[in-house]
Amino acid sequence: MSRKLDPLDLQILNKLAPELTDSTCGHAGWQFRSVLPPLSQHVSTSEGDFRERLLKLSDEELNYLVDLIFEGRESLHCVKIEHVNAIVEVVGTRISKIKASELLELYKFAGD
Repeated sequence: MSRKLDPLDLQILNKLAPELTDSTCGHAGWQFRSVLPPLSQHVSTSEGDFRERLLKLSDEELNYLVDLIFEGRESLHCVKIEHVNAIVEVVGTRISKIKASELLELYKFAGD
């Protein structure tokens, strides 16, 4: 699952968390390897804050992140559970209720 963030990933991370001045994890000392976990673990202050940040994304950007999750290149398991719920809610509203349901099932299945 580990990957190097490409320019689009960095653009999305900057849009979601402009207060991050660089893409290095202060705790680990290396570059972030995904978008959602750092947003969840280091930046968002609540489920509502996380949701509001996701709502800043275009449908194309949101769909891109969802596709990365299904490809196994973006992690949901390093995202706080309440933030997973926010992702599912936003995807269900903006992209597709079916995709949102599949995301939740993937999260539950992979967690077993």
